[in-house]
Amino acid sequence: MAVFFSGLLLWVLSVVVTELTANPNLIPTVVMVGSFLVPATAVIYYLDHGHSPTLSAQRVFFAFVYGGVTGILAAAILEAWLLQDGPLLYLGVGLIEEFAKLLALLLVCWGLRHFTIRDGIILGAAVGSGFAAFESSGYAFSALFTPRGLSLFSLVYTEVLRGVLAPLGHGLWTAILGGVLFEGASRRGHLALTGRLFLVYLAVSVLHGLWDSMRGIAIVLTLLTTNSPALTVLLHQGLLPASSAVATWIFVTFEFGGIGIVSIIGLWMLRSSWRRARLQPSPA
Repeated sequence: MAVFFSGLLLWVLSVVVTELTANPNLIPTVVMVGSFLVPATAVIYYLDHGHSPTLSAQRVFFAFVYGGVTGILAAAILEAWLLQDGPLLYLGVGLIEEFAKLLALLLVCWGLRHFTIRDGIILGAAVGSGFAAFESSGYAFSALFTPRGLSLFSLVYTEVLRGVLAPLGHGLWTAILGGVLFEGASRRGHLALTGRLFLVYLAVSVLHGLWDSMRGIAIVLTLLTTNSPALTVLLHQGLLPASSAVATWIFVTFEFGGIGIVSIIGLWMLRSSWRRARLQPSPA
């Protein structure tokens, strides 16, 4: 917790000084500290609670930085090639991004000779958290530019929202995949793509897609609940109305309630893997 609160203090000071001085040179500091604070804290938490005799801090750092960058670059290339607009857009995003992070996880595991479920969870969380940190920095930078000019408020709002949701996103999904990958490797003595890993990959990809599409799902559910006469016309036109056009409190309930359900399922999957890790003997 000391890492989180000290980092949070630095980020708040960065925002305050940037606002008081109107110095644009400080904006990268605000972006980077705010985007990396929660993901880096999550990785340190996993590392502190893992107590792995076979996993070095250098390997975890490598997974966070190099795995995160590799994953986000691979995802960007695949999304540019394969994604098309449509009702299954976010499912495609989930499939591609989880595949890219799994490839990055395999890369950072190169050279490992011992495999435990706990190590897989830690390395998976590191890769996913690195992916989330670099992705959040991109979203925060984009939020800075508004039709009315540069907006520090928009940047800060984006970082706060993504920071709050970060522990239940990319790090969670890849930690689950890492646990399953290493569980199979501990039996075989080497990494392998198994049927169980493929099924779990599909499961976390669907959860990822549902998470990303929850805003649109919430709009449709709100319109159905409130029986809006505009619903039929808008849907026939292939349009989703802006959230401000529907009952706000109902919309927020559906959106964050849906995110909560998806997160609970993911946390249950991770907890099951972590409990199996506690029963697994550590390698000599």
